[in-house]
Amino acid sequence: MNLGDLGAEVIKVERPGAGDDTRAWGPPFAGTESVYFLSVNRNKKSIAINMKDSKGAKLIRELAAVSDVFVENYVPGKLTEMGLGYEDIKKIAPHIVYCSITGYGQTGPMVQRGGYDSIAAAVSGLMHITGHEDGEPVRPGVAMTDLATGLYTSGAIMAGLLQRYKTGKGLHIDCNLLSSQVACLTHIAANYLNCKIEAKRWGTAHGSIVPYQAFKTKDGYIVVGAGNDQQFVTVCKILNLPEVSKDSRYKTNTLRVQNRKELIDILSNRFSEKATIEWLQLFEGSGVPYGPINNMQQVFSDPQVLHNGLVMEMNHPTAGRIAVPGPGVRYSEFAVSHPKPPPLVGQHTVEILKGMLGYKDDAIEELLRTGAVAQHEVR
Repeated sequence: MNLGDLGAEVIKVERPGAGDDTRAWGPPFAGTESVYFLSVNRNKKSIAINMKDSKGAKLIRELAAVSDVFVENYVPGKLTEMGLGYEDIKKIAPHIVYCSITGYGQTGPMVQRGGYDSIAAAVSGLMHITGHEDGEPVRPGVAMTDLATGLYTSGAIMAGLLQRYKTGKGLHIDCNLLSSQVACLTHIAANYLNCKIEAKRWGTAHGSIVPYQAFKTKDGYIVVGAGNDQQFVTVCKILNLPEVSKDSRYKTNTLRVQNRKELIDILSNRFSEKATIEWLQLFEGSGVPYGPINNMQQVFSDPQVLHNGLVMEMNHPTAGRIAVPGPGVRYSEFAVSHPKPPPLVGQHTVEILKGMLGYKDDAIEELLRTGAVAQHEVR
């Protein structure tokens, strides 16, 4: 999807009929379309191919031969059984950047397990460090492991294309949920690897920075982060607690971490005295990072979100006018592609067979008749 935003022609291969599993993930639905599916499938064309049919597998190989990148997310070995593994595709398309996305990688003791975001978040330790300090492990509100893997993958594909540009040869890229999430553990992992400090849950707080968390106000929450000693002095000034900034127990961040409970109690009591909007006004222009905890209505009416152009609107063939969050990056020399709506299952089958592979009408009719492919007719 991100590559599509940058202008790539993306062809989504789906099984005839049901298509991508996420098409059934709901409610909510926009008409008959899963809103989940709509949120992550813009800028893609859909071709419906029965890959278990030899004629369908042949079509995949033909598409690979005229494509730059081949992305798959099957359990390792499954596509090789169909003659569609990397070594198979490499023979007919030595230029191909072949990217495999799995739960655990291409080799090792867990490769035959299926991978979902929540399971990888659990195995990788992300759920162990997420949640209230004295509470149960918590799944993040969105599929952060899936998203991190997708972002790693898009960068890896770009690197693969650059490598091919330099060498003239394609390559195989191994992306997986477990590796992506473990790589994202950053300082939590380093704390254990270097100091053998076992991680714990901190709620909205931070294990190594104080104050850096949400505080309850009279009517909501505000998040404040003092990343250095001067910012802490400024926080105390805004809260009208000058004596706290002068207290020897809180002079440095190391001391504030050591005396976390006493300090947070003092700050929490003061934050509870005013409404969120009052605190936001007091922190404005202070140089201290701060912000409210917004719900979705507040997010999409936030003036900075609106200014950054983070909402993409499209006309979908069955769902009508839809809106999804757009890419979080802007470029000085070009604009991202005008978004195309997520496809229906097999919406572009005939178009792709004709335009990319040069199939004639009678050959396409035969493929449709035998069920090797399917075309969705948009009414």
